[in-house]
Amino acid sequence: MPLPPRWVRRVLLAPGTVLLAVLVVTTLPIWLIIAAAASPLVPGYLRPLRVLWVGIVYLVWDATALVAMFGLWVGSGFGWHKRSPGFQRAHYVLAGWFLTVLFWQARWTLRLRIDVVGTDPDTALPGRPELVLCRHAGPGDSFILIHALVNWFKREPRIVLKDTLQWDPAVDVLLNRLPNRFIAPRHRRETRVGPAEQVGPPRESLVEQIGHLARNLDENDAFVIFPEGGNFTPRRRRRAIDLLRARGLDDMAERAEAMRHVLAPQPGGMLAALDAAPDAGVIFVAHTGLDRMLTVADVWRELPMDKRIVMRFWSVPPEEVPKEREERIDWLFDWWARIDEWVDAHRGDSDPA
Repeated sequence: MPLPPRWVRRVLLAPGTVLLAVLVVTTLPIWLIIAAAASPLVPGYLRPLRVLWVGIVYLVWDATALVAMFGLWVGSGFGWHKRSPGFQRAHYVLAGWFLTVLFWQARWTLRLRIDVVGTDPDTALPGRPELVLCRHAGPGDSFILIHALVNWFKREPRIVLKDTLQWDPAVDVLLNRLPNRFIAPRHRRETRVGPAEQVGPPRESLVEQIGHLARNLDENDAFVIFPEGGNFTPRRRRRAIDLLRARGLDDMAERAEAMRHVLAPQPGGMLAALDAAPDAGVIFVAHTGLDRMLTVADVWRELPMDKRIVMRFWSVPPEEVPKEREERIDWLFDWWARIDEWVDAHRGDSDPA
């Protein structure tokens, strides 16, 4: 479905989410009785009840965040000062609180553990900006990464993410008030109005938007990008390899074929970010534990999760980042091959004991 205009999301979706949360909470006993009655009929320990509880918690979480952000909007002079440093910081603090609550519930209800192995201490110390390049696989991995950056490493992330996430009203409001970029999938970018029909100045390209977002990072900023451009699936992996071959990039296609658990990285965003923030260090992030949830049926089968998510951070200081474009592209593929090897070696670590 196409994303509705911003005014529709603000006037209808956001208030509708708050009203729906109130309605669900006031009728909560009914929903719990229905879910408890259905639980013996479904495989998995209290699966309908636990899934229902997670859904209700997320709905209330979303609605509460919207109410809190409405209060911040009023406090900023009805949006007049919402871009000021103080109110930007208030939104990062709010995001940290709400992510803490969300993952506390995930640990309690879904028995979900998040462990970081081999953490480089540089990721936890302020002092320089960082470019964070993360693997993209499974539902919720972006939430997990932002939770780690905000609450564990005390960073203020700037994120490049899909525009469809704006269907979530709280995510929509929060991230549009902070320095982030929502991007459309390639097929929708390619079908936008052509130059002859365009009114006003030409749109920035995706790479230009990423470059602008990565400028002027300070010592506690983290610029977050997912170079694969989407969640890993076997079909997307095959499509990415075919696209490289169609462009005559046979060497890259062969390297992508050798990687079984990741998509071929798209270097354009990384190159733009490195050019815009030459003094930033680079953090590569791998994780495993959500990889096998590729479809809605997979998610239902895996819930309740009872899983351990394992994350690994590698830190590269700015002086070790290659300077030339082709060297940087090869360097990115080298790191993605290393992430692929790490995922292959640690997939079993996420299985419940």
